[in-house]
Amino acid sequence: MSKTEVSGAWKVATLMGIPIRVHLSWFIVFGLITWSLSTHYFPKAAPDLPVAGYWIKGILAALLLFVSVVFHELSHSYIAKKYHVTITSITLFIFGGVAQMKGEPPHPKAEFRIAIAGPISSFLLSAFFFLIARNISGGPKALFSYLAQINFILGAFNLIPGFPMDGGRILRAFLWSKTKDFFYATQKAANFGQKIALFFILFGLFLIFTGSPGGLWLSLIGWFLYTAAQSIQQQTTLQEALSGIKVKNAMARDIVTVNSLIPVDEAVDKYFLKYGYGGFPVMDDGKFLGIITLKEIKNVHRKDWSKVKVSDIVVPHNKKWEMTHDSSVMKALELMIKEDKGRIIVMENDKIVGLITRNGIARYLQIMDK
Repeated sequence: MSKTEVSGAWKVATLMGIPIRVHLSWFIVFGLITWSLSTHYFPKAAPDLPVAGYWIKGILAALLLFVSVVFHELSHSYIAKKYHVTITSITLFIFGGVAQMKGEPPHPKAEFRIAIAGPISSFLLSAFFFLIARNISGGPKALFSYLAQINFILGAFNLIPGFPMDGGRILRAFLWSKTKDFFYATQKAANFGQKIALFFILFGLFLIFTGSPGGLWLSLIGWFLYTAAQSIQQQTTLQEALSGIKVKNAMARDIVTVNSLIPVDEAVDKYFLKYGYGGFPVMDDGKFLGIITLKEIKNVHRKDWSKVKVSDIVVPHNKKWEMTHDSSVMKALELMIKEDKGRIIVMENDKIVGLITRNGIARYLQIMDK
């Protein structure tokens, strides 16, 4: 499965140049799996082991399960890198693993190969653990039998054709290949993913009311898949709306700049309150220094506003925070989201020619939609 960046996670390793992160929710499912295996599965599968042995194998099985999930995601990542699609990180969380993909596959064949790599890797691991289990006995046999079963389930579950599952991406690759329309294919695959997610939610609720086990977990998985598919659908709608639009079409050309030498209280009174903007470019004798926003203003104590100059708190400009007027609006928006910026400077020949903001993009879409 792949998705945009997952927050609230800690880096634990780097493999193939990709940071591996663990989300806080991972510890919840790790504990549940360990408890379930140690108190139910292993006592039945290997009844002659001591209690401590059940817990040791439960912990080991849970760890190897998540190693299997990382292997699944690394398989996606390996193929993605072959097509020059950047994977920024892999995150383990309560529902499994997520590979954060920067950009989309270049064509349907790449999409199919990246998507199918995960399930194939899980099936190969299942076969590997199955062969080991066949040649051993006792507690180790129970451990590797479990890993063979769970990897087979992991591979099969991910083939369900609901976006953003691997099967949903395979479906998108098929639709994309047939229609030659990436946005249409994504919308259809995401819509189908939402329907499957709703089925999971409703069936999970049915299991809960009938007292059958697993209902709550199935409903939670369905909820996660529904929100993920909905998010991708909204993102694709935005991408389609901004497709082909250049920065020059949506940027503000009449820019109000702030002199770096004025105090903060003057900047507040004569600029922020007067114009109502959230930030301004800062100039020093015709030279662009950077941007000052309300965030920097709020970091200065009110009584010090008259003593602190704008130059003291301006965020220095970085080349990576600028666009040209021929850049795509979608690229500018992605940069603003990635860098947590509300506005990006538009430069041509080392001169400011415009300013593009998130609000400006939203207004442009509203106007064009009328």
